[in-house]
Amino acid sequence: MKISNGMAKMFYGEFKHSIDRKGRLIIPSKFRGAFKELYAEKLYLTRGLDTCLFLFTEDEWRAQESKFKSMSFTKAQHRKFNRLFFSGAAEIIPDKQGRILIPNYLKQYASIKKDVVLVGVSNRIEIWSRDRWDEYYKSSRESFEEIAENIIEE
Repeated sequence: MKISNGMAKMFYGEFKHSIDRKGRLIIPSKFRGAFKELYAEKLYLTRGLDTCLFLFTEDEWRAQESKFKSMSFTKAQHRKFNRLFFSGAAEIIPDKQGRILIPNYLKQYASIKKDVVLVGVSNRIEIWSRDRWDEYYKSSRESFEEIAENIIEE
């Protein structure tokens, strides 16, 4: 039975891991603890933006799905986004050790070979190739303060 206290558990932090020789990725214990608190047994993994993967709990996936399916299918941009986002989706159930198997087509999309970084981004977890994350972080950190000035209101 799922019981909600009205407060959504969020994902935070950056964790470096590797894909094992059987192609499995262990989810960090901090994130597994959040899944447990959320009664999240089923996860959804799909193509993310900036060539990473997005991992959602089932509840968050349903919320995103509801938002995206309300977009007009008569607009080409909406159709394209929905096709790529949903066609890439995979239902994932972690094993008892908290490992997940990332489908090959998603590993190819995100250029994941062995080393990955899992990043908690509030309502989702992003899975990056370590090289891509390092590149992204290096190119973005210098503009962090400028971006904050532009998007955060006093």
